[in-house]
Amino acid sequence: MNNILHKIFGTTPGKGVQPKEAIAYSVAGFGENFICTIIGSYLTIFMTDALLFGSDSFTINGVSGTMAVAFLMLAVRVFDACNDPIMGSIVDKTRTKWGKCRPYLKWTVIPIAIVTLLCFLPAYQAESATSFFLISAVYTVWSVVYTVADVPYWGLSSCLTNNTEVRGNILTVARLACTLGAGIVTVLVPIITSAVTAKYKDEAGVVLPQYIQENASTLKWTYFICALVLVLLAIPTILYGFKNTKERFTSTDEAPSLGHNLKLLFKNRELLLIVLSGVLGGARMVYTYTGGLYFAKYVLEEESIYSLITLLVVPGGLVASLLVPWMSKKFTKKWSYIIIHLFGAVVMFIMYFVGYDAPWKLVVSAVGLVLLGLPQGVNNIITYAMIGDTVDYLEWKTGERGEGICFAMQTLINKIGMAIGAFVGVVAYYAAGINPTASNGIYINPEGKDLLWNMLVLSGALSMFLTCVPMFFYRITEKRQREMVAEIEERKVAAGQKIEN
Repeated sequence: MNNILHKIFGTTPGKGVQPKEAIAYSVAGFGENFICTIIGSYLTIFMTDALLFGSDSFTINGVSGTMAVAFLMLAVRVFDACNDPIMGSIVDKTRTKWGKCRPYLKWTVIPIAIVTLLCFLPAYQAESATSFFLISAVYTVWSVVYTVADVPYWGLSSCLTNNTEVRGNILTVARLACTLGAGIVTVLVPIITSAVTAKYKDEAGVVLPQYIQENASTLKWTYFICALVLVLLAIPTILYGFKNTKERFTSTDEAPSLGHNLKLLFKNRELLLIVLSGVLGGARMVYTYTGGLYFAKYVLEEESIYSLITLLVVPGGLVASLLVPWMSKKFTKKWSYIIIHLFGAVVMFIMYFVGYDAPWKLVVSAVGLVLLGLPQGVNNIITYAMIGDTVDYLEWKTGERGEGICFAMQTLINKIGMAIGAFVGVVAYYAAGINPTASNGIYINPEGKDLLWNMLVLSGALSMFLTCVPMFFYRITEKRQREMVAEIEERKVAAGQKIEN
């Protein structure tokens, strides 16, 4: 079995990173994504539908509750993303007996669990301005605490090994584990919420007007219990990752300042191209965020269909994830990224023009979702591997690795994507005129359904195309990365420094 694992990861028995560490790293990501996904996918709908902040009767200082939620999600996540470089600099300053990245897995696991539960506290009151501001404050704290864990987690991958192929294989398995963790939450939670609220709905799945408050109260407790179960499962997985990994490639020089790290960041041209690409691609998966759940609930009139939407993406994502090492060798990471996202843009434009208002059109969309798993799977892995290469590029160029500040950019990209996804979803909810407390049981009109569809699919298609543009200027190839690593090792030998394995 050990030989098989060495082949999967490309590792060497007794030398350098070992399969046990790669597995532990993946297990930690699996658990971490339980927490990330329950917040990223369901806090918004918890606020609009369980706390009824999406009700037409609820406003904050004259602003509709729905738009208040939209701007909250955007503002907190942009604020959160801006914290990533600061956290990256803190990681690069960290000096402990466990290394610079690993200790954060140990230190943050309990605080994250506690603040996650506070986000879904059943004590929040429906249609209450006080509750809105309380949950806004708690969510802001959550974003900071999660950043303290997430930035060093991804930075750890470049501390395990500087071999780009091995690192790519480790990240492939880790991203598969993360996708599995996120997928479990995304699939099961809507099924659970739909089942426990079924008694309040008519045969068409519409909540009966007299049960709106009871339905909302049940949703509050259901989301809280789901969050409780998920954090209890996540805690041991994250601690397992801390215990069973080892940092090999970390700087022992004097800890850099934030200003110094920011200067390093702007010296890393290739990393900045990846960041720009990620920001432009922030809306490419908007249909898997809150907007997709709203579409399932209010257009298709069955919340649990959101589970099917996310499941349809999985096969293509798994195939793409497994093919990433081959694609990287065959086409390079850069061209694999560009080609697969252009393909995704074409698929989404076809879905947009076909529409959704007939059974055969929904079949076309279902096929499209399967195909859209391909760019999602490739993106989930290749960007992490490419950022790992930019760490080596930075060390080759400046003599400093800066793992923390570099991988802070990946978490920044992820958070910008979550911000855009949540914002577009809630704005589409508002623009479509959805009202979860409509007394006549008609929560959205036909024009609103069309608008919701168009905003979700067209924004994704445009984002798929735009994310490719900066990557045409990216210059690190697999061959060039190996040459840079060899030059770095030659310099270390010449300087009498130890070469880590």
